[in-house]
Amino acid sequence: MALGPRLDLRQSQQLVMTPQLQQAIKLLAASNLEIESFIGDALESNPLLEGGAVSSEEGGQNEPDDIPREEFTSDQLMAQGQGEAEAPLDIDAGALDRDRDTGDANRSAEWGSAAGGSVAVDDLPDIDAMRAADITLVEHLGEQVGAIACNPKEAFIARHLIGLLDDAGYLTADLRDVARDLSVTTDDVEDGLTVVQMLDPTGVGARDLAECLALQAKEADRFDPCMEALIGNLDLVARGEVERLKRLCRVDDEDFADMLRELRGYDPKPGLAFAPTSDDTVVPDVLLSAKDDGGWDIKLNESTLPRLVVNRDYYVELNNGAPGSEAQAWLKEKLADAHWLIRALDQRQKTILKTAAEIVKQQDGFFRRGVSELRPLTLREVAEQIDMHESTVSRVTSNKYLHCDRGTFELKYFFTSGVASSDGEGASSEAIKARIKALTDTEDPKKVLSDQKLADMLGEEGFELARRTVAKYREAAGIGSSAQRRRAKKLAGI
Repeated sequence: MALGPRLDLRQSQQLVMTPQLQQAIKLLAASNLEIESFIGDALESNPLLEGGAVSSEEGGQNEPDDIPREEFTSDQLMAQGQGEAEAPLDIDAGALDRDRDTGDANRSAEWGSAAGGSVAVDDLPDIDAMRAADITLVEHLGEQVGAIACNPKEAFIARHLIGLLDDAGYLTADLRDVARDLSVTTDDVEDGLTVVQMLDPTGVGARDLAECLALQAKEADRFDPCMEALIGNLDLVARGEVERLKRLCRVDDEDFADMLRELRGYDPKPGLAFAPTSDDTVVPDVLLSAKDDGGWDIKLNESTLPRLVVNRDYYVELNNGAPGSEAQAWLKEKLADAHWLIRALDQRQKTILKTAAEIVKQQDGFFRRGVSELRPLTLREVAEQIDMHESTVSRVTSNKYLHCDRGTFELKYFFTSGVASSDGEGASSEAIKARIKALTDTEDPKKVLSDQKLADMLGEEGFELARRTVAKYREAAGIGSSAQRRRAKKLAGI
């Protein structure tokens, strides 16, 4: 058989990750805040795009009629977009202006009467300005240094140490490192630290919890040898070893109770009273509310997502005045990009709503009765019900939050492992943890439940769990062992 080169034609299919497909996948996994930033960049780079949503200042609501919405009862889901018309991808700028002119009057009639029309937004206090006016811990301590420090050198070192404190008021830096950085002796740094520890609030500048509590005890003139022994053995206090502590402190039951009561009155984190308020709040992507007929109303949080539209008049104007084929090609490319982005965002909204609706349907008991009704759920189950790939559901539920009457939860929260139960439905690990916590919270202090007893009680309720499994869930829920709980309950009852 002769060997030689030849040409063959073959047909085959393969999935190609085009740039647009990659971008669509990124949009699906992004949160609403990330989408808001992405849309802002798109509005700057594409002159044909416009934000067509009603702002929160114009009428107090941001719910245009064409927001994708899913409504369902616990027994049946309504079809996505049922009875709703598809929103157009382009608009007439003149018509938009006319709608805005007539819409303002309608909104004023609807919302202005409720507000009385006498309070302007500009007249309201600026919350951010009020927060910025609050004094910080560094500023509060810095104002006191001059009155306490003996010399400028000591004041300089003290202010440097103040800048190294964490939000709780603790000094985590090593004094020798500080001395080396400032080219001073360790004794000088210790003198500066003494100044810091004399400032208000008492306890700042401490290097650990024991030193923080000791500073407050000294300020209250209660740092006697008994209190010193108690503060020096905080690990025994955490374990609830009362008898051993009384022997170390050499006090009786009454004196020990007084010492413990006073110790609990000290502030373990004195600097937090001056810590700046964090602005990093979770913004929910999906809003869930109960309907009067017993069903649920699910919608996207449109307050962070302006509705994009294509300005058709501006496109026509640019197209008529574009000189040359190169400008025409650029304009067509921008138009195609605008249409693709609008469709991609619309598809993202529908996918999120479809996934969230199925999650709410599967976890209906949780939203009605609490965590005890949270059932085991996997990505595969939801993917099969909504006819999507498991990886798509994973992307949809990443960095997305759902807000309901019970609070704000990440969508991933509703996917939990489970244990077998007698009814065949099973129970989620979160529900088991909640049940174990309920049993330990109501147990008799004189008859603390062991892990085996907890397993038996759960078995009577239909949950088949081994003792070691109960111990695993108990530790994951932050619940101590029977011995630790017994000591803690005895300590609390003194």
